[in-house]
Amino acid sequence: MSDEALPTSLAEGVGIEAARAFLADRFGGDASNIEALRPGGWSSAYGFMRDHAGYVIRFSAHIDDFQRDRLARRYVTPGLPIPVVTEIGDAFSNSYAISERVPGTPIDDVNSRQMRELLPSLFAALDAMRLADVSGTSGYGSWGADTKAHFPSWEAALVSVAEDPPGSRGGGWRSRLERSTVGATMFDEAYATLVALAHSAPTDRHLIHSDLMNYNVLVSGPNFTGVIDWGCAMYGDFLYDLAWLVFWWPWRPAWKDIDILAEAKRHYAGIRLDLPHFEERLRLCLLHIGLSNLAYVAFIGRWDQAQEVSERTLTFSRGVAPGSL
Repeated sequence: MSDEALPTSLAEGVGIEAARAFLADRFGGDASNIEALRPGGWSSAYGFMRDHAGYVIRFSAHIDDFQRDRLARRYVTPGLPIPVVTEIGDAFSNSYAISERVPGTPIDDVNSRQMRELLPSLFAALDAMRLADVSGTSGYGSWGADTKAHFPSWEAALVSVAEDPPGSRGGGWRSRLERSTVGATMFDEAYATLVALAHSAPTDRHLIHSDLMNYNVLVSGPNFTGVIDWGCAMYGDFLYDLAWLVFWWPWRPAWKDIDILAEAKRHYAGIRLDLPHFEERLRLCLLHIGLSNLAYVAFIGRWDQAQEVSERTLTFSRGVAPGSL
């Protein structure tokens, strides 16, 4: 399976010459300094200048990701900076979005000292999402342009991670996983644990980014300057974003001397936030994060990561305390 072709939606993107031509057609000679940026999992991205201001244009087959970015702006606060999406439209038989470009360095690239200085801003962003007013929305799990999420409960959203409906984004991941050298045994064991624990899922609804790190947080000094790419955003348990950090922290060896879970507990104790069933809720989120990523990397054929993610997910399935990893 290692030589299996990458799915078309990921293997093909809009090249820089096509992006230049599109911007020239859209803005004439006003667009300049066009440069390739790090692509997203489902999009190509380019920076450019216009009227002395910086912008980012992205191209993707998934307009719903761009619509979530636009809607996410309603949750902006000083602690949760979210750039403005200035336009969304059609391009190359797919879609494009233009956003204001925010300054900063990806949080993924900072060293341990810088990361420690950023912890107050990190927890401020998590708090801002926890406190975001989602009263005009409904449902749990991923939400769309109508602000409605698909599931009637957080439990239902979590257990849906094993679904693989034909024609869906990432569809066919299950058969790819089964045919790989990694196999589906570890997925199935961890999923059985998630199902057994899902009854403890809370009923409260909060805003979840669901993809912090992965070059989606920009920083300058001790401050966040932008939280971008809300394509995976959900409504559900606010501990999900903390669990995301806990799960992926070992992939950032520069931060190994920071115990992010202990720091988070210290923060929550400092603001006297009651966290009922904290360990159970965190474990549920960790399992879902591992399982959903395993489905994604199976879809794109990243079998080295699939093995690592399977093993880490299995540790949480078998009851290893998150803080010990």
